[in-house]
Amino acid sequence: MDEEILVVDDEPQMLIAVQETLRRKGYGITTAGSVMEALCRLKEKYYHLVLTDMRMPELSGLDLLKKVQSLSPQTPVVLLTAYGTIQNAVDAMRHGAYDYLLKPFSSEALERVVRRALDSIPQKNEKTAHTILTQDPDFSRTLELAAQAAATEATILIEAESGTGKELLARMLHQKSGRSNNDFVAVNCAALPENLLESELFGFEKGAFTGAISSKPGKFELANEGTLLLDEIGEMASILQAKLLRVLQEKEVDRIGGRTPVSINVRIIATTNRDLQELVRRGDFRQDLFYRLNVVRLTIPPLRERRKDIPLLADFFCKKYGKHSGENSVALSSDALDRLMRYSWPGNVRELENTIQRALAFCPGENLRVEDLPLLNPQSEISASETETKSHELGFSAGVTMREMERQLICRTLEDTGGNRTRAAKSLGISLRTLRNKLNEFGLQDRGLQGRQAKSAHSHASV
Repeated sequence: MDEEILVVDDEPQMLIAVQETLRRKGYGITTAGSVMEALCRLKEKYYHLVLTDMRMPELSGLDLLKKVQSLSPQTPVVLLTAYGTIQNAVDAMRHGAYDYLLKPFSSEALERVVRRALDSIPQKNEKTAHTILTQDPDFSRTLELAAQAAATEATILIEAESGTGKELLARMLHQKSGRSNNDFVAVNCAALPENLLESELFGFEKGAFTGAISSKPGKFELANEGTLLLDEIGEMASILQAKLLRVLQEKEVDRIGGRTPVSINVRIIATTNRDLQELVRRGDFRQDLFYRLNVVRLTIPPLRERRKDIPLLADFFCKKYGKHSGENSVALSSDALDRLMRYSWPGNVRELENTIQRALAFCPGENLRVEDLPLLNPQSEISASETETKSHELGFSAGVTMREMERQLICRTLEDTGGNRTRAAKSLGISLRTLRNKLNEFGLQDRGLQGRQAKSAHSHASV
């Protein structure tokens, strides 16, 4: 087995007893004597299950439950409680605890509840796989808001860069909603040309066009009573935006070639890596559709803005992909982790996952070393001292947000390249498309043009 369990109790003898019982069954066990110590452990690595005493000095098992739900929403929590705190344990279950065990308990009872809890983890079922790990305060607040919004029927808009986990969050919303027993259907609006996307979304009748040899329901019909994810909604053509707006308003779809509309009951989640408000200002996205989609807006911060999540995620991916013979898994060396922490991760969590998976495919031992990492664009890796020096040169000061530093860095780079976006993107170690998205995000669409005009004016003045 490769499941990792965190056991929390202020009684040393109880810790030893639980630890020995579960280790004999092949589980990886970490112990903590207090909630504060447990929180430190949770920030260091990913655990599949937390077993915690209900009553402890300072902070209780209920306090730990709330923290676990924030740090690692998919990790089940089982409470160990004495007879006098049964009501507290029942209350905790109403707040999301998986189960509780009444002290004293037998080893068999412990093993049964642990196995049930581990088997309940969604990622054990590929259809419902969605693990979101974070200890970032901003992202934790987003997940809390998401959990509240999931229980409603509100349309949700998720804005974030590529690779941050937008679809993962959308699947989590579906699983926490009242529609979780029905289908979750995803369609990538950027992956299909306009005519194919229309037939995919709305379906068609037999004979509607050449090649339509039979009728086919669209994604809206397939997602009926469930959830439909419209991925990268900002790439949708204007004519389809108008049809989508009608579907959202009337709650019915017209198949291509159909005579009568088909009623639907679908919860819509839309995602985008672009600034829809800016697209609205430019006339590239319908304002009325934006208002329909923007009922609840959730934002996922990029990985470079939540670097404390890198060790947590790297450890999770090592466990996911690094299983070797027997029960051992691959662990990151301190040098390798330091290398990961210094990289800018333009591809976000997806890039980190791919990097770990690629490295583990060729890792010769049980420790992933820095030389095993297939890293990475050296231009995107800087040391702490270089970061401090560059910040000083650009005029950054303590307290400046990562977002503002990023904006200033883009502006300075465009100035240095005379507004040449291709050269600026290369210098920043990002793609030209990412630079364009950033310019839209910061309202700097004309920055490249201004840079070229300034350079041209300077050249004329020098003649």
